[in-house]
Amino acid sequence: MNRIVLVALKNFWKLPSAWFKLRHYAKHTDDYSFEEKYKHIRYIIKHVIPYGNIDLKVTGLSNIPKEDGFLLCGNHQGIFDIIAIVDTIERPLAAVLKKELDEIPFLHEIVQCTKSHPMDREDVRQSMKVIMEVSKEIEQGRNYLIFPEGTRSRKGNEMLDFHGGTFKCATKSKCPIVPFALIDSFKVLDEKGSKPVTVQIHYLEPIYYDEYKDLSTNEIAAMVRGRIEKVIKANSVE
Repeated sequence: MNRIVLVALKNFWKLPSAWFKLRHYAKHTDDYSFEEKYKHIRYIIKHVIPYGNIDLKVTGLSNIPKEDGFLLCGNHQGIFDIIAIVDTIERPLAAVLKKELDEIPFLHEIVQCTKSHPMDREDVRQSMKVIMEVSKEIEQGRNYLIFPEGTRSRKGNEMLDFHGGTFKCATKSKCPIVPFALIDSFKVLDEKGSKPVTVQIHYLEPIYYDEYKDLSTNEIAAMVRGRIEKVIKANSVE
């Protein structure tokens, strides 16, 4: 059975009302606090993961900075990545994501509720505008999630190159960068059926401004990617 169908069947008495409430939040996002909307998103996700035969293994949550205004950066394997991150991070997060994801139901509502930023990487002016806006918001205490590959790798646990421009958000806001490594997240929706699957999320030690202030954005990208790759190689099972 398809995993999405399985989740829907097991939650048929809860998901409709939760979905309509989410859509209401999305359409009237300024009428509700970020915390209230984020809590509802996590409520829905909490009914997705266990009922989808997904076992989420998490390490390093103590590495998340206690003060708001940080940037989460990690590898990208598919749509489930965002769901897994939100499930494990209680502090409200917004995201920078490619514009195509904003067209997918549920993700579109998440974008609206969190006031996240879809990015058109083919439009340099629009991309720079997003980077500048996100930098300002991080300085003001908003936490952001971003995938420096720009798109999912489609190579399992193998990563693509990280784009240096992604890290302009960090250099401009001087915020902590929190790398994370996703392992086997692609299996949730890429593999047929709904057999049990284990997804790992490893939150690495934050990289503070003093450590990267003298590096170019390309050098920062290479450093972050290298740390993530090391964790993936140490924990993935072929």
